[in-house]
Amino acid sequence: MISDNKELGVIEDTLFVPLLGRIYASEHCRAILYDKKALELKGKLPASIVRNHKQTQYTYLASASRSANMDRYIKKFLKRKPDGVIVQIGCGLETTFYRCDNGYTQWYSIDLANVIEYRRSLLPEREGEKYIAGDVFKEAWMKQIRKENPDAPLFIIASGLFYYFKEEEILRLIRMIQGNGDVEILFDAVNKRGMAMMKNYMKTVGHEDAEMFFYVDAAEELATKIGGKVRVLAEEKYYRYISKAGLKFITKVSMTVSDWFNMVKIIHLSLENKC
Repeated sequence: MISDNKELGVIEDTLFVPLLGRIYASEHCRAILYDKKALELKGKLPASIVRNHKQTQYTYLASASRSANMDRYIKKFLKRKPDGVIVQIGCGLETTFYRCDNGYTQWYSIDLANVIEYRRSLLPEREGEKYIAGDVFKEAWMKQIRKENPDAPLFIIASGLFYYFKEEEILRLIRMIQGNGDVEILFDAVNKRGMAMMKNYMKTVGHEDAEMFFYVDAAEELATKIGGKVRVLAEEKYYRYISKAGLKFITKVSMTVSDWFNMVKIIHLSLENKC
């Protein structure tokens, strides 16, 4: 067991939140998500993290629902483009590879060096998966992936990542990714109303010190700001395909209200070469 996580910073420390959500869903709400690898990690986490009782059913399942949504899009992408490559930026302790690997797709997981070191201690690389330690806002990782996979379609996943950065930083990142052939990007986002909810959520789970900035009121507006040949492939309500059977009443209400006001969403963009 790893005794503490003092080597992680404020933002990096939030990587435990989605993992705990996947564990909760796997133990109590398998109709939403079942993650065998997450369950295996439970006994290896710092005891103080596992004993954290600040979360509600809704906050746990908000994280698990994101994973379920991401899985659905990844599987569809691999059916459309079986020669594609999956790239997780800001991977944290994501276990997506273990849920979605088809046995022959190349996966890349990218995060800061201290996070990758911590990840590797819990989740050593497996065949078909490669870790890259570095800043996702710098283009070294993209150059490496394109060098190793010059013509493959890329599916870039940013799960729970963009909230912590300002809009100009996210625009700069996406523009950096553009111009690298056949590339799609999938990420979750909130609208302005949802940002207030998200900040309250982070306070609930004990991370009120993690500042949050980025929100998207409309994906088409974001595409216009990015510029170039960006196409919105999907802008989907977060809980649209999430099973609500057996959930607490307040959890169902929270999910319904979120979708009603488009507070949280999944956004899927095609990033063709720049004009």
